[in-house]
Amino acid sequence: MEQLAKNQLHTAEITGYTSDGAGVCHIAGRAVFVKGALAGETWQVRILKVTANAVYGKAEQCLSPAPARTQPPCPVYRTCGGCSLQHMDYDEQLRMKLQRVNDALTRIGGVSTPVQDIIGMEYPLCYRNKAIYAVGAKDGRVVKGFYRASSHDITPVEQCLLQLPLADKAAQAVCDWMDLRGVAPYDEATGRGTVRHLFTRCAMHTPDAVLCIVSARGFGAQTDDLIAYLREHCPELTGIVLDVNKQKGNVVLAGDFYPLWGEPELTDRLCGLTFTLSPQAFYQVNPVQAERLYERAVECAVNAPTDQVLDLYCGAGTISLCLARKAAHVIGAEIVPEAIENARRNAERNGIENVEFLCADAGAAAAELARRGVRPDCIVVDPPRKGMSPEAIDAMVSMQPPRIVYVSCDPGTLARDVKLLTQRGYTLTQALAVDMFPQTPHVETVCLLVLRNPVTHINIDVDVEEMVQDKRGMATYGQIKDYVLEHSGLNVSSLYIAQVKQKHGIIERENYNKPKSEDARQPQCPLEKERAITEALKHFGML
Repeated sequence: MEQLAKNQLHTAEITGYTSDGAGVCHIAGRAVFVKGALAGETWQVRILKVTANAVYGKAEQCLSPAPARTQPPCPVYRTCGGCSLQHMDYDEQLRMKLQRVNDALTRIGGVSTPVQDIIGMEYPLCYRNKAIYAVGAKDGRVVKGFYRASSHDITPVEQCLLQLPLADKAAQAVCDWMDLRGVAPYDEATGRGTVRHLFTRCAMHTPDAVLCIVSARGFGAQTDDLIAYLREHCPELTGIVLDVNKQKGNVVLAGDFYPLWGEPELTDRLCGLTFTLSPQAFYQVNPVQAERLYERAVECAVNAPTDQVLDLYCGAGTISLCLARKAAHVIGAEIVPEAIENARRNAERNGIENVEFLCADAGAAAAELARRGVRPDCIVVDPPRKGMSPEAIDAMVSMQPPRIVYVSCDPGTLARDVKLLTQRGYTLTQALAVDMFPQTPHVETVCLLVLRNPVTHINIDVDVEEMVQDKRGMATYGQIKDYVLEHSGLNVSSLYIAQVKQKHGIIERENYNKPKSEDARQPQCPLEKERAITEALKHFGML
C-alpha cells in the first residue's frame, strides 16, 4: 500500500465533512482532512501533515466544483476564519450540520435513531444581537476585529456580516476616539495599554443598544470626553458600561462593571415576553432562531398544566418564563448573580408569579432540590459548550424526572451526556437541530429523553476502563477519547490520558496504570497526542 508523505500531490473526491466543516477524502486507505473542500468535489490535494491517526491536506486545485460552492461575501473570510462555512450555500450548510449532529449521537451517544430535521433561517446574515471585538494596533492605528484561529493575531474587520450594523458602528467609534486621544490598546505581552475588547448587545425588538468597554483600567479624566464622543458619533446607544478586567487570560467579561452613561441593562422582547439583561447575563445571540428553539423545548417539557418543571442553567430566565406560561410551577437555577437578579425582575415585569429562581451552580441546585424531596415532572437543561458535569447529571437523575429536555450548542458533549443518561434509565425519543449560527459549524439541538422505568437506586454495569473518573469527577476516559478523536482525528489510549493527567496534577486513583514491576517502562505519550488530550481536559473543565 502506498505510504503518504508531506508535499505529495493526489487527486481525490471529497466524500464528507469533519465536525468543523472541513472536507474529508480517502487517499491510499487513509482519511485526509481538507479545509475548504465540499462533498462531491474532486480536488488536487497536497499532503500537509501525516500522523499515525490523521492526515491533513491542502486544497490546491478544484477539478470538479460542487453545485453548492459559493463565493464568500466577506472580504476577510479567509484570514478571519470566524465564518468558516461561507464557501457553502446555505442548504449545504444545513445538510452538513444535520450530519454532524447525527454522527455525534450515533458514534458517541450510541443512539440508533437519527435526527430527521434541522430548522434553518430565511435570511442567514446579520442575525447576531451580541458582538465581541478584540482591540489591537495595526499600521499605527487602533483596530477592532477577531482573532485568527488558534492565535491572538487580530484580523481587522470593518463590517462583520453576522452582526447588526450598529454593533460595528459603536465599536469603530471607540477605536476612532482612541486614535484621536492617543489611548493605546491593551498589550497582553507587556500588560500596558488600556482597551482589551468591545462588547455590544443590540435589541431586536426595542431601540436598546448597550456598549461595554472591556479595559485593563479606567479612563480617568478622559471619561467624560469618551462619553461625549460616543454620544455624538453613535447616538443610537442607550447605555455605556465600563468593565475593568485586570485578569490575564481569555475571559472577556470579568472584574468590576461601572455604568458610565444611560441604562447599563438592555431590554428586549422574546417569545412575546419582555427581558432585561445585564452585560453578564446569558441571552441567545440569534433571537429569531431562539424563539423556534424555545417553542420546541416547551412543547417537549410540558405535557399538562399541572406540571412542575426545573430549569437548570436558566440565565436571565428566558426559557423559565416561557415554561411558566404552560406549567403549574417552574424553578430556575443559575450561578451568575446578575443573571438571577435579571430573571427575578423579568418575572415581575411580565406578571409571572408561578416561578422562582435560585442562585447556584446547576449541580448544587439539583442536589439541594433533591434533598428537599422535589420531584419535577421535567428538568430542562441548557448547559454551556462543555456540557454537564457528572455531579449535575447524578443530582438530576436522583430526582427521577419522567422527562429531561436537553438543549445543547455542542453535538459532541450532547452525545456524551445522552450516553450517560441512557445508561441511567433514559431513552432519547425526540431530537431536532436548529441552526442558531449560520455561516459557522456550530449548531443547536433540543432533545427529549424519557425515563424508561422508575428505579430506586443506580447500579450501572459498564466497562471499568471506560468509566474510571479522576477525583475531580469531570470526564471519563471514554469521553476524553471520543472528544480527541472527533476534534483531532487521533486515537489515544487510557495510558496516555493517565500520563497527561498526572503531568497536570490530576491525581488518579491509587495504582491505576502503574508499572507492574519497578523495571517496567511505560511508553511516553507523543507530543501531538499530549496536546490533543490537554485540549480535551480543558474542554471538560478539568484544567
